[in-house]
Amino acid sequence: MFTPIFNQYNWDNELRSIYGMTEGDVQRALAREQRTLTDFKALISPAAAPYLEQMAWLSQQATQKRFGKVIQLYAPLYLSNECQNICTYCGFSLDNKIPRKTLTAVELLQELLAVKAMGYQHILLVTGEAQQQVGMPYFRQMLPLVKQHFQHIAMEVQPLDEADYAELHTLGVNTILVYQETYHREDYRTHHPKGKKSNFDYRLECPDRIGRAGIHKIGIGALLGLDDWRADSFFAALHLQYLEKTYWQSKFSVSFPRLRPHVGSLQPKSVITDRELVQLICAWRLFNGDVELSMSTRESPRFRDHIIKLGITSISAGSKTNPGGYAVEPQSLEQFEIDDGRSPAAIAQVIKDAGYEPVWKDWDHALQL
Repeated sequence: MFTPIFNQYNWDNELRSIYGMTEGDVQRALAREQRTLTDFKALISPAAAPYLEQMAWLSQQATQKRFGKVIQLYAPLYLSNECQNICTYCGFSLDNKIPRKTLTAVELLQELLAVKAMGYQHILLVTGEAQQQVGMPYFRQMLPLVKQHFQHIAMEVQPLDEADYAELHTLGVNTILVYQETYHREDYRTHHPKGKKSNFDYRLECPDRIGRAGIHKIGIGALLGLDDWRADSFFAALHLQYLEKTYWQSKFSVSFPRLRPHVGSLQPKSVITDRELVQLICAWRLFNGDVELSMSTRESPRFRDHIIKLGITSISAGSKTNPGGYAVEPQSLEQFEIDDGRSPAAIAQVIKDAGYEPVWKDWDHALQL
């Protein structure tokens, strides 16, 4: 488990270490081909800000060397906004008095066909955290339907036991995304006062259970703004380094969600600017040349257009963050407000105009060993 490793580190000490990095530390990190966690600290530190142009160029070169000039497109499909947790930053939080909805099989089919009509060949399924409404019995019913229409199935789902992840794998799920939200134990407790999600360690160990279940790809990340984004990013990098060594058969991805407006809106504790987000993305690429880096429609069109060449390998388009948002019930409450509302076709054209190739699916079952 990652927990014993995590417990060897102190949040405040790592925070001081990051902010204590010098220009010399940054220069040494940039000069290396293989970078350590200490180098990653230097690259996300305030001292690295003047080196952003060099970081961006190196990140672009490293990304093209490993992934080529290809950007994968994806779209989330929300199955439900039912949730048993109270989370201070989420529109689906139990204490928000909103209409709740879980898609039926007929409604799910309508949503699947609407997403497929946009050109997608793989799908990201997203649920609230409600075991009774959207637990394993629901997934056993719905996933065979999804599998009929999409080659690749990813899920952003509540933390489950290892046996449940293994069963999801047999039902056709290739990728599981789970975000720690924040690695600051005390602040995590503040933002998750009620529900199963309040168990910090159970969530922290979730990628371990996914890895042992043999899932093809594991996605991690922190919600940027809940606490200091630099410290959270360091602990996410520590987590990824452990996961890659332990579950080397799996692939990995990292996402960069920033707090967005929602019902019961929470003000960010730590604001990350556009320039700092570019710095963070480039730092990740220079730290790890193999990890997939993902960008959602939370960000503005201008930002997303410019980030295509700087390290991102997958980007969402045409996203709806509410159950039924594509066809069944477009006006139902969103989990958060998106910023880039352009169609998938429009985003694909932006990618082409940048000299890159848009790809509509992750991988094919024919390539599975």
